[in-house]
Amino acid sequence: MPTYKAPLRDMKFLLNDVFDYPKHYASLKAGENATPDIVDAVLTECGKFCEEVLSPLYQSGDEEGCKLEDGDVTTPSGYKEAYQQYMMGGWQGLSAPEELGGQGLPASMGLLKQEMMGTANWPFSMYPGLSLGAMNTIQLHGSDEQKATYLVPLTEGRWGGTMCLTEPQCGTDLGQVKTKAEPQADGSYKVTGTKIFISSGDHDLTENIVHVVLARLPDAPKGTRGISLFIVPKFLPDASGGVGERNGVTCGSLEKKMGIKASATCVMNFDDAKGFLIGPENEGLNCMFTFMNTARIGTAIQGVGPAELSYQWALEYAKERRSMRALSGKKEPDQVADSLIHHADVRRMLLTQKAIAEGGRAMLYYSARLADHMVEGHLEGDDKKAETYDDKLGFLTPILKGFLTEMGYEAANLGVQVFGGHGYIREHGMEQIVRDTKIATLYEGTTGIQALDLLGRKVMLMTQGGAVREFTLRISNFARKHVTNKKLRPYAWELLKLAAQWNVLTVRLMLNARKDRDMISAAAHDFLMFSGYVTMAYMWARMAVVAADKLENGGEESEAFYEAKLATAEFYYDRLLPRAQAHATSMLSPTRNLMQLDAEHMAFTD
Repeated sequence: MPTYKAPLRDMKFLLNDVFDYPKHYASLKAGENATPDIVDAVLTECGKFCEEVLSPLYQSGDEEGCKLEDGDVTTPSGYKEAYQQYMMGGWQGLSAPEELGGQGLPASMGLLKQEMMGTANWPFSMYPGLSLGAMNTIQLHGSDEQKATYLVPLTEGRWGGTMCLTEPQCGTDLGQVKTKAEPQADGSYKVTGTKIFISSGDHDLTENIVHVVLARLPDAPKGTRGISLFIVPKFLPDASGGVGERNGVTCGSLEKKMGIKASATCVMNFDDAKGFLIGPENEGLNCMFTFMNTARIGTAIQGVGPAELSYQWALEYAKERRSMRALSGKKEPDQVADSLIHHADVRRMLLTQKAIAEGGRAMLYYSARLADHMVEGHLEGDDKKAETYDDKLGFLTPILKGFLTEMGYEAANLGVQVFGGHGYIREHGMEQIVRDTKIATLYEGTTGIQALDLLGRKVMLMTQGGAVREFTLRISNFARKHVTNKKLRPYAWELLKLAAQWNVLTVRLMLNARKDRDMISAAAHDFLMFSGYVTMAYMWARMAVVAADKLENGGEESEAFYEAKLATAEFYYDRLLPRAQAHATSMLSPTRNLMQLDAEHMAFTD
């Protein structure tokens, strides 16, 4: 079985050289402890934990899966022991305030940790990952009593958490939520209903699970305006803050899934379960979605992680597996055949994986800086700062989530192609990466939902194109600095053209949508993918600028490292970026070719 190696060299290149995280952390109050030495130590130790503890459980967890017996879920062999090591290492509270038992490091440090954990073993990483949503919600919207009761055990990892939104009759359309919450004389509520697709809904890793649940109060307004938010623990806390009596919360069944089988995805039944209102009545969605942009960055990691893992394994295989001779002549004349790595088409697949993994990582780290400022604004009560950075992040998150997960799935499939028939066999692990990755394009909103959020809400309704203008101005200002550099001029000119085109496409879609309301839905997917390719091009140009400078003036890495960055940037611009133009053409295509066919005539089977 191939093993995972934490890409620390690439991570440090981005953190220290491309995005200057030391300076960024110095500007944050939460960054006081995030000195270069501390960051380096955290990354190194997390990398070891992921390589030595989590990675070996990846395939075995898939083979064994989770089990439901008498209403309780057990996780695969080794998971409890791994979680204990995770908890004892203080990893859950890495970015939580020190007064809650955390380490007080910036939010982006948690994303760096999550990237390595998710790449090594995504199903495992979901258990502590889901707790973060509950922690953030309670920290921002909970009462002092709720914070005192729940935040310390959640921060320490002794308790887990979930976010319970989806119901059998509704997924993204939360206005259809039917779960009820009946007020009780003691100020609590009886919560009754069924939630589906609840990740980490039940398991044996923590002593308690804190469910954050959307439900309706009696006589609440219809639709999304009538949804409130409740804390519903699996076990009610006792007077001392420990685990008390069992609440009316049970796992009805485990979903039989395509992938992430070691992650418990549950149907959760709430039967007169005791719950506690969090935040104002009928404002549950506002409370739950406070940190939704950071949650979507977390999901975008599942695009980068599989690309990295599949690339690592495919690269190793391509160097060892021999087949035929290279068309340009024998490369290994003493062997029976040349290694796959010498074939141009195999290089195409490997470089595509590499470009996606490293370009996607850069997109994540760029956005994580914005997330740090947004989180700090929330925690300081600086609403203006929080809103400013939330808006900046809000434009990028559907691109990150939608584009990167689609590209990650492509990279995972390319890994199977490199292995050929062996990639289709379970023992090699490549088909598992494909199965595990597909869900990333679906949860937290499908790619289509992300596309509508980007084009329909963020670009058209909320900013009338302003979000595109602001971001492309940043790209253009960067590109103008390098148009006179002979080595970097091709990237700079291409970025300038793409920035202008992005604005023109936006304006044309706005004008067309005035006459054809279906235009937004019809163009949204292509608009998102175009946006993704351009954003990744911006990241590769930034990496190329730094690599070129380090080659000329010296850097911490080897010349070969920087040369590889320049070669991969050239590959991305020449081979992958041209795809953006196909999306540009498609998004302006009239909606008639989608809508003119009568629904009854979509198929003739009678």
